[in-house]
Amino acid sequence: MTDIERVCQFLDEAQTYYLATVEGDQPRVRPFGTALIYDGKLYIQTGKVKPVSKQLAVNPKAEICAFKGGKWIRIAGELINDDNRDVMVAMLEKMPSLKAMYSPDDGNMQMLYFKDATATFSSFTEAPETIRF
Repeated sequence: MTDIERVCQFLDEAQTYYLATVEGDQPRVRPFGTALIYDGKLYIQTGKVKPVSKQLAVNPKAEICAFKGGKWIRIAGELINDDNRDVMVAMLEKMPSLKAMYSPDDGNMQMLYFKDATATFSSFTEAPETIRF
């Protein structure tokens, strides 16, 4: 299993992670649950009409954090928009519950991948492990 696959597996198993963005000088955090490896990149999904999309358009720097089983992961980097229809279809195939809200052709579904990312696995009992992708 590659490092990026380990990152995605952790997010999948945690089921919920928290995405932090910035709006002006105010941090904004909200729960997310989408994660996909496509073409060697880690993607998340949102809607273009949501404030999070507008915040990332102004400042693409973001961080996510997930916790499970006494361990957590933090992933920091830039989230880059990707309008590739194939990656949208792949996300909907992985997470069919999204089909009730999104379609690759609705003009709203937004796929974002991490660029220049650093992921750190941590726990209270082990030394942190950092990987870059």
